[in-house]
Amino acid sequence: MKSFDVIVIGGGPGGYVAAIRAAQLGLKPCVVERDKLGGICLNWGCIPTKALLKSSEVYHMIKSSEKYGITISGEIKLNFKEVISRSREVSDQLSKGIKSLMNKYKIEVIKGHGKLLGNGKISVNGEEISGKNIVLASGARPRILPNIPIDNKFVWDYKDAMVPEEMPKKLMIIGAGAIGIEYGSFYNDIGCNVTVVEAGDRILMSEDEEISKLAHKEFEKNGITIITSAKLDKFTTAGGKVSIEVNGKPMEFDRIISATGVIPNTDNLGLENTRIKLTQSGHIITNEWMESNETGIYAIGDITQPPFLAHKASHEAVVAIEKIANYPTHPISKDTIPGCIYSRPQIASVGLSESKAIAAGHEINVGRFPFIGNGKAIAIGEKNGLIKTIFDRKTGEILGVHMIGSEVTEMIGAYLVAKSGELTDLDIVRTIFPHPTLSEMLHESALQSMGVAIHI
Repeated sequence: MKSFDVIVIGGGPGGYVAAIRAAQLGLKPCVVERDKLGGICLNWGCIPTKALLKSSEVYHMIKSSEKYGITISGEIKLNFKEVISRSREVSDQLSKGIKSLMNKYKIEVIKGHGKLLGNGKISVNGEEISGKNIVLASGARPRILPNIPIDNKFVWDYKDAMVPEEMPKKLMIIGAGAIGIEYGSFYNDIGCNVTVVEAGDRILMSEDEEISKLAHKEFEKNGITIITSAKLDKFTTAGGKVSIEVNGKPMEFDRIISATGVIPNTDNLGLENTRIKLTQSGHIITNEWMESNETGIYAIGDITQPPFLAHKASHEAVVAIEKIANYPTHPISKDTIPGCIYSRPQIASVGLSESKAIAAGHEINVGRFPFIGNGKAIAIGEKNGLIKTIFDRKTGEILGVHMIGSEVTEMIGAYLVAKSGELTDLDIVRTIFPHPTLSEMLHESALQSMGVAIHI
């Protein structure tokens, strides 16, 4: 029987990072993965969707070229199959890159489904292996609505939506979270008639309310139809079309994308052979070091509690492995985990929303700076957006940062470093930002929280 210091079940952004960090610290790891290395994120989520969104961004820019003084004669054609093909090529390249990293660190990869047997043993393809420690990183899968089942033909999950044979002309997306909004933005920008429906009373429920409202307006301005507080009924398929009632109104579409969240892949893992405890939603309960109730078994990523983000999984992987190796490490604070949505416009945030900061008992100063007040934003034709910063009035602590507009998913990094370093509003104000850049708005927003913004 093969024996390892660490067995990692799942080769996604949590699993493969755990294995690499284990090897770096002198441990002997292995990865058990039943599909491609890189998991959902690299093969079907974070990476390929960004490739798709880049194609739609370029297409939109070309169609908008005249506002930059450039006239393009002739018909502008979008090759849908090539757009899809490029996305798959990007994922394949990166998946091969992960495989190279496994070889570099001499990490054994066992293809198959891993199941816990108890006492540090795992069954893979009928054979047993043992590990002093086990890291569960099996990820999650799409949640399926009982009245609108995913059939991979008329109703797509995120995988189907990424590799369709042809572009639908009329598309409904159920769910206005990050996944639904990104797909809505992509398909809208390449010419599809898109309707997004959301059961909640607003889109992007996890975002600051003000940013959510601004996003709603911008997406509708871009041509997306948005229906909130939506109730769906009478779902049928016939004649190559999908019929469904939305708030009692009959509507017809070519296809539906179901983007109503994910559920953890904790079934068929052999958890019944352990003392591992689950939440009511089926997620594994861990402590701050990602340890489960079973000694020697850790859990990271989407099988633990939210947020369900690749970068969270990767960071949890490092914490778990460093704990295993008795290497100095640190627990993760949820207030420092950023969220990014790569739609047009982009959205990025970290920390508390304005309402949650108030509910937590903070006296706050809120700074707002619009893109229209920034020279670089106007120069590049991206004048719609907002930077919103929330500080504790007494201490100057950065409580939350919420952004919407061009490249905010890149700009959020500056405030992440500041927040992790426990910098204050004064530290931001006293920082010299380069001109002309979009990042100057981070400075101006902090200034505005004190009532002394220069350009507004």
